[in-house]
Amino acid sequence: MQSPGISETYNYKVVRQFAIASVVWGIVGMAVGVLIAAQLVWPALNFDLPWTSFGRLRPLHTNAVIFAFGGSVLFATSYYIVQRTCQVRLCSDRAAAFTFWGWQAVIIAAAISLPMGFTTTKEYAELEWPINILIAVVWLTYAWVFFGTIRRRRTPHIYVANWFFGAFVITIAILHVVNNLAIPVGPMKSYSIYSGTIDAMVQWWYGHNAVGFFLTAGFLGVMYYFIPKQANRPIYSYRLSIVHFWALIATYVWAGGHHLHYSPLPEWAQTASMVMSIILLAPSWGGMINGIMTLSGAWHKLRTDPILRFLIVAVSFYGMATFEGPLMSIRSVNALSHNTDWTVGHVHSAALGWVAMISFGALYHLIPKVYGLQQMYRVSWINTHFWLALSGTVLYTVAMWVNGLIQGLMTRAVNDDGTLTYSFIETLDASYAGYIVRLIGGGLFLAGMLLMAWNVWCTVRQDDALSLDNSPVDPPVEHSMDPEKRSHDGVEVQA
Repeated sequence: MQSPGISETYNYKVVRQFAIASVVWGIVGMAVGVLIAAQLVWPALNFDLPWTSFGRLRPLHTNAVIFAFGGSVLFATSYYIVQRTCQVRLCSDRAAAFTFWGWQAVIIAAAISLPMGFTTTKEYAELEWPINILIAVVWLTYAWVFFGTIRRRRTPHIYVANWFFGAFVITIAILHVVNNLAIPVGPMKSYSIYSGTIDAMVQWWYGHNAVGFFLTAGFLGVMYYFIPKQANRPIYSYRLSIVHFWALIATYVWAGGHHLHYSPLPEWAQTASMVMSIILLAPSWGGMINGIMTLSGAWHKLRTDPILRFLIVAVSFYGMATFEGPLMSIRSVNALSHNTDWTVGHVHSAALGWVAMISFGALYHLIPKVYGLQQMYRVSWINTHFWLALSGTVLYTVAMWVNGLIQGLMTRAVNDDGTLTYSFIETLDASYAGYIVRLIGGGLFLAGMLLMAWNVWCTVRQDDALSLDNSPVDPPVEHSMDPEKRSHDGVEVQA
């Protein structure tokens, strides 16, 4: 690598690798999701095989879409953003390459072990101890590359997107290590060092904060970079973005206990988690308003720019999901929603509407740039993808909301003598139409993902696209990527 300040280039090779991997794993994860949705409509699709049963494919689906697809997007965007905003190359190309190949090894190990039945049974933390050790090594290397790059920065300030990425990197490392402390008793079997209620409490401290930091803080970093860049406008309020950051990370870590309402968890812990969950509404909506209001005075761009449409609609779904979450944390509401499809609808309004949508917008912006191109192969296909993704998300979530309310009301109905009015089988029968609609919605979303993959393939195969291994011709580091801009509150920012 050449000395800094002469003709140093960005490391876009690892960004390209993670970007392409995110598209591939997105198709895999969403295809498995459509399959298990179909199994709830036609149970024969389990094929009477243990490896293809719903119980084994469901954790494969969640790991694939969260860690394979979402994780690859976060690696790609964070590596891209930290270089652009710090105006310096990644601190170690070899370490960055290790994070790519190490993360792919984790994903493949998960894809093999989960269908075989090797699982800790912990939500979002199902992988067994050898894989968990590899995850820890890869993640600590990632932290070293990310913070090492920030340390070498040429800019006087650290742009707010990197604050969110930094919090996400540190917190996920802590969550992963603490929740996965276990005693191995075999090559692919271990027992948690925690017991009973403590194990459940630690698991949902992890589980909810995996949502809070992996699927929220990390993707807020994506939002704070790509919306201003795609709109070619400064963030609405830089001060609000800093308030959003500190309020979010100070509050989110306390909210996990609301998953354990009406459980042996002490009532004070349940109440504290509920209160903190409700407080979370304020910073979450502050961030949503900041993202959407960045378009203030430029709303017309939504009519012609499908990438910006992806980004703004994603932030709208973020606002909706962060209203619904605190609502569902209230005990009386949770008594109706828990163990119903309402929870599934909530999760997927966030996963499809927020995480996937903002990922699509970021990738459509990023991929042409790291391949030295002006735009994607077909912008009209991006527009088609947007409508497929939006219609699929709406069908999916509305079907699950309706199912959840039906199930919650039916399971709470009692006869005059105190017996249940409806059996569990009757609630399933009432939910059947909703499962069909969910399958259609998931199919539309997967179709959009396939269209995106074809668009990406055509883009990177163009004659003037940079080779994956052709790093020396990457664009040189720009000392002024954009003209100095002021946010709405007068603070100078440079996205």
